[in-house]
Amino acid sequence: MEVTNIVSEKPVVIFSKSSCCISHTIKSLFFDFGVNPAVYELDEMPRGREIEAALSRLGCNPTVPAVFIGCQFVGGANEVLSLHQKRKLKSMLKEAGAL
Repeated sequence: MEVTNIVSEKPVVIFSKSSCCISHTIKSLFFDFGVNPAVYELDEMPRGREIEAALSRLGCNPTVPAVFIGCQFVGGANEVLSLHQKRKLKSMLKEAGAL
């Protein structure tokens, strides 16, 4: 299961850890928009460490939350919140067909 295959399955994909409060905040933001992202809790997946290593190789630092919109890596919490503050997140979600 490659990251590129996973992120092509839905308009919004979030790699997260169930114990990460920042990941929880980012997931809540998308749910508040009415988006139903595919969420992968790496700490609950058999190959979670493998996927986390692949995310790291893609430049995800820290590795969670890692947000993909329309198959494109958007970034982590800082990048997503920055897009939201600049009022760009909603248009990205519409473009990707998530809204």
